[in-house]
Amino acid sequence: MKSRLGLFLVLMFVSSMVRAEIEQTHVNIRVLSAEAANAITMAAYKDCLKKGYPVAAAVVTREGRLLSLTRSPLAGAHTIKVAEGKAFTAATFKTATTRLMGREFMRDIPDALIIGGGLPINIGGHFYGAVGVSGAPAKKAPGDVDDECAIAGIEAVKDDIEMGAE
Repeated sequence: MKSRLGLFLVLMFVSSMVRAEIEQTHVNIRVLSAEAANAITMAAYKDCLKKGYPVAAAVVTREGRLLSLTRSPLAGAHTIKVAEGKAFTAATFKTATTRLMGREFMRDIPDALIIGGGLPINIGGHFYGAVGVSGAPAKKAPGDVDDECAIAGIEAVKDDIEMGAE
């Protein structure tokens, strides 16, 4: 008898949670400001420039739409689309592009660029979008130096975003 009562209570609880989610009229999300996105691309760009590499750095929204782009005038023209492609891929899969490398079946996904240099922007437990960097040569693996610069970009705004969180 006690197990039936317990099961009934669990089912009622789960049912109320599902109903609450269905009845929800909106969701709250956090988005990067243009200033924060610009700070990320500029910090990533400057980090790579200090290492001697002219690059392009892109930040995209949660949906993969371009929000900010910074490019060295000495970076190749291709770096614009490559940086944006890396950021788009990291945002839409919500993972670092280096983790996706080697998955050949993913190459057929439109606009996905499966090479290191794209990182999701996760700060304080919230997903904001992604950053992609293109133009630095690899040390050990494709995109590894681009990753280092992308990390520097995220770190440049991390404290401000965490401190501004509610």
